[in-house]
Amino acid sequence: MRGKMKAIVKHHRGYGAQLQVVDIPDIRDDEVLIRVKMTSICGTDIHIFTWDEWSQGRVSPPYVFGHEFAGEVIEIGASVSNVSVGDCVSAETHIVCGTCRQCLTGQFHICKKTNIIGVDKQGCFAEYIALPAKNLWKNPSDMPLDIATIQEPMGNAVHSVLAGEVLGKTVAIIGCGPIGLMAIAVAKAAGADKVIALDINDYRLQLAKKMGATHLIHSINQDPVEITKSITSGDGVDVVCEMSGNPTAIQQGFKMATNGGRISILSLPSKPVTINITEDIVFKGLTVQGITGRKMFSTWQQVSSLLESGKVDVKPMITHRFLLSDFEKGFELMIKGQCGKVLLIP
Repeated sequence: MRGKMKAIVKHHRGYGAQLQVVDIPDIRDDEVLIRVKMTSICGTDIHIFTWDEWSQGRVSPPYVFGHEFAGEVIEIGASVSNVSVGDCVSAETHIVCGTCRQCLTGQFHICKKTNIIGVDKQGCFAEYIALPAKNLWKNPSDMPLDIATIQEPMGNAVHSVLAGEVLGKTVAIIGCGPIGLMAIAVAKAAGADKVIALDINDYRLQLAKKMGATHLIHSINQDPVEITKSITSGDGVDVVCEMSGNPTAIQQGFKMATNGGRISILSLPSKPVTINITEDIVFKGLTVQGITGRKMFSTWQQVSSLLESGKVDVKPMITHRFLLSDFEKGFELMIKGQCGKVLLIP
């Protein structure tokens, strides 16, 4: 398919992005062309838009960014057999090599040669995107587009929360951005006894309550460590999921974890963070996990099952929808923290 399309382009090594007209991508034999029906803004996109230290060392403008979407397959390569024209699909955004030690042992999500859509490769903030067919997840025909669009970030939440035992445990979710909000709902669905939501934003704390948080902590107005100890009768939190990337919040997460507890870190701090390894990890016997992406494709199956069963309702955290051309409004809301999930419609 030849022609032009509208796309949000990270156009320079600096703040912001531009709506531009670019070429519709060509596809290879193992790829498909997808008409993007809906896409959503991720925290990673905010890193790129604001041009923080992480993005400065990772991405190479100019290019189309964005990686969360749902769309319709409109063209398939000669060797593609797993999807057909007309299918509604979303995508696993980590394109892996399949040959490194991690891939050969089934750990595709930590492939050493991973390329990420919208970070290392052309992304989905556009009318069309070309992707390897092996990365596609076929959506049920009756799944609403807004739900289909946010399965990829929900996979992050599922991977973080379910990386260890949750049933009957106390779980703290630090950072109530969209993934943190979904993590709250996942923890409740998985049988957590208490789900404590921590943030410095009243708007997002109220969304956390709607998503099922049993306790809310404003981390500036209250002492998170003291409050979590009070909630847990002085014992500390069994599971901490760090979603904020804030150095102080990360340090507090290690302080509030109980001895023998688990800390799963999904956030991307833009600078190194100082942790008291002796007191807050070794002597506590903590399990500390770095969480990247989703297990391919077992996490996707978990996401699909949680949504289909109705055990997780993500609708309350979808708060805004804009046309692709109005993307700056969505990014502004995300930067200010005055939203849940923001969707963009090409």
